[in-house]
This record gives sequence, C-alpha cells and structure tokens, in this order.
Amino acid sequence: MNSDIGEKIKKLRTQKNLTLSDLSEKTNLSTGYLSQLERGLTSVAIDTLDNIARALGVTMYYFLDKPKSKKNFILRSFEREVLEIENNRIIQFQLTSDMENNDMLPRIFEILPSSNNEEITPYPHIGEEFIYVLEGVLTLLINDEKYELFPGDSAHYKSTISHNWANNANKIVKILTVHTPNLLKK
Repeated sequence: MNSDIGEKIKKLRTQKNLTLSDLSEKTNLSTGYLSQLERGLTSVAIDTLDNIARALGVTMYYFLDKPKSKKNFILRSFEREVLEIENNRIIQFQLTSDMENNDMLPRIFEILPSSNNEEITPYPHIGEEFIYVLEGVLTLLINDEKYELFPGDSAHYKSTISHNWANNANKIVKILTVHTPNLLKK
C-alpha cells in the first residue's frame, strides 16, 4: 500500500513539475522523508497524507483505493475496508460486500474526540437513518434538541428533519449506521 501511495505522489508531483524540494517547502516535510515515501520505504500517517494531498491540489482520497465491490453477500470482518476518512477525525468503514447495488448503506463510523465542543450544524436530506452506538458517547442533534446517546442506545429517524451528530466527549465514539437511500448505488 505504501509503495502505491508513494508512486501516486511521485507521479502527481512530477506532472506538476515540482521537485522534492518544492514539495518539502509546501508541506514542511523533509526531502529525505518524501523521497523514502515515494519509494515505498516508509509509511505515512493520515494527517501527513492529507497535508501532501493539499500541497498537490488533490484530496487524500486520490491516493487511496476505493473499496472493491464484490457480488458475495457476506463480508468477513477481516475484509472490512476504510470507505472514507473525513477531516482526519471521522473514519467510515464499509459493512457490505456490494455497496453499489443495495438499497441500504450500512457503515461503521469511528469518530475521534474533538479538542473542544464541536459546533453541530444540522441539515436535512432525503432518506432515513438508523444509528446504534457501539462505544463512547454520541451527541445527536435533531430539530435543535441535543441528545446524548450511550453504548447500546439507538436512534431511527427520517433524514428529512434537520439533524447531525458529533463526538463532544474525550474518548472515541463508534457507531453503526444504516442509511437509505444508498447514495453510492449505481
């Protein structure tokens, strides 16, 4: 995986006519580290990858492979892949082997703690949502009312009402979600 990311970084850097020194200046990373990364000799942290991506004018998802859609209806725990990482704080994992052909979109979210209470901006969208708290304390905002959900708690609501959720605690929050419609469906 590191060599794939490194190859993509080097290819994009050279396409943009940037030297390792140029990229080093834009990212505040050493040229030695960047060189090792491009050759697949070292690993990269998510926040560092995001820093490099911004310097190269792309998102970090440019460097990550999208999970492969399979036709099998069983997804083993060891097959679970990261679907997306948002703002270096929210990690989404796929929970289905065929995300693009099903009506529901089941996922697990791991939400890292914020340094202070997050401003939660509620928003409506089409569909329906189910949330089940696996670990931590989730702050759920529905129609300007805040609810604290603890492990074992769940919420099920129409997505057309104003809603959002966040981690305002100091420990990781893990939630299982199921959304309809599946926006990844072909």
